[in-house]
Amino acid sequence: MEMERVTELTMDRRPRKRPRLGWDVLPGESPKAQLGLFCGQEIGNVTSHAPSRATSDLPSSLFVKDLARNDSPPWREDDKDGHYKFELGENLTSRYKIHGKMGEGTFGQVLECWDKERKEMVAIKVVRGIRKYREAAMFEVDVLEQLGRHDMGGNRCVQLRNWFDYRNHICIVFEKLGPSLYDFLRKNNYRSFPIDLVREIGRQLLECVAFMHDMQLIHTDLKPENILLVSSEYIKVPDYKSSSRSPKNASYYKRIPKSSAIKVIDFGSTTYEKPDQTYTVSTRHYRAPEVILGPGWSYPCDIWSVGCILVELFSGEALFQTHENLEHLAMMERVLGPLPQHMLQRADRRAEKYIRKGRLDWPEGATSRDSIKAVLKLPRLQNLVMQHVDHSAGDLIHLLQGLLRYDPSERLAAREALRHPFFTKDHLRKF
Repeated sequence: MEMERVTELTMDRRPRKRPRLGWDVLPGESPKAQLGLFCGQEIGNVTSHAPSRATSDLPSSLFVKDLARNDSPPWREDDKDGHYKFELGENLTSRYKIHGKMGEGTFGQVLECWDKERKEMVAIKVVRGIRKYREAAMFEVDVLEQLGRHDMGGNRCVQLRNWFDYRNHICIVFEKLGPSLYDFLRKNNYRSFPIDLVREIGRQLLECVAFMHDMQLIHTDLKPENILLVSSEYIKVPDYKSSSRSPKNASYYKRIPKSSAIKVIDFGSTTYEKPDQTYTVSTRHYRAPEVILGPGWSYPCDIWSVGCILVELFSGEALFQTHENLEHLAMMERVLGPLPQHMLQRADRRAEKYIRKGRLDWPEGATSRDSIKAVLKLPRLQNLVMQHVDHSAGDLIHLLQGLLRYDPSERLAAREALRHPFFTKDHLRKF
């Protein structure tokens, strides 16, 4: 998966200015300067207390020892990329005990921790101690708080439990959920999901997108990695289709989640809608054509990503497996037909090199024969659906054609998509 460059946030609404919240005295910093942070100040639902007598009367070494007795781990420098360094079993503040590492990305790390106050496992996103990531994290906190106020049942987006600033790292505490859709697919040897499960996941995903769009928010980074199953439980069922092409030692069974319930995560790239947004968003495989061509993007870029995700769920593989813009656009044309002339004509300076004489410069502009082969092996959308879907194929093809329309102004909106027959018809099997 391509790691995308983090774009500086240029939002209409800036994150609210917040007081710095501290849990330890920084090396070389006066304890007196930190006094207000330890005098019984409540942070989220966690309270820390300073000694009753004035800390200015105490040597800093004694103050740090007091902190150590309060279960603070020893000071360590961050790694060269600004990630927080820790050991299993240590505390992240006196409230959270680190049980394991759940993942790592451009933003930082996600740690599995025991919340001593709520008596439950939580996932804590520990953001890199670098300014642009800290600023993005604070904006994510604002978005999460806003979503939480309106998502009363907490059924659409991951729930924010708490947040705090620890040793120059913004730490965002979430409810602990199950695996991401991508991790589930990967551990299942990329075997596809049954179409009825795809339907239920697609419905929930579109409900979340509609909810965000109603609030004038665009997620901009929807992908299987950012959609989590609520439960980790699964069942095993026979997998007759995959058995013929599986490795000799592979199981003839595949896993199916017991529950279709999902929640969307990672709002670090979320933005408020505004005109003329042209910077690059979305992870490569799920990036809409208007983002690549550069005339500007808005809510429909999320819808394109949803279409790509649905294809990946019923086929087991990403629709556009590429890392280069021209090849990506050529793959789109192979699967969906020619790009419209008016979109090619409106391409910005960055994308002009992909166009020649009014059409995509393909295959003439291809970087290699392998690139041409990768495009030619892709089937048309209708054929791809028919290869993997036993029933509901017609409705699914029609839905995907609406979600994957080139022109963003003609693409289905989330609420329109939810009214599509693929979701509204009665079906035999329910998850």
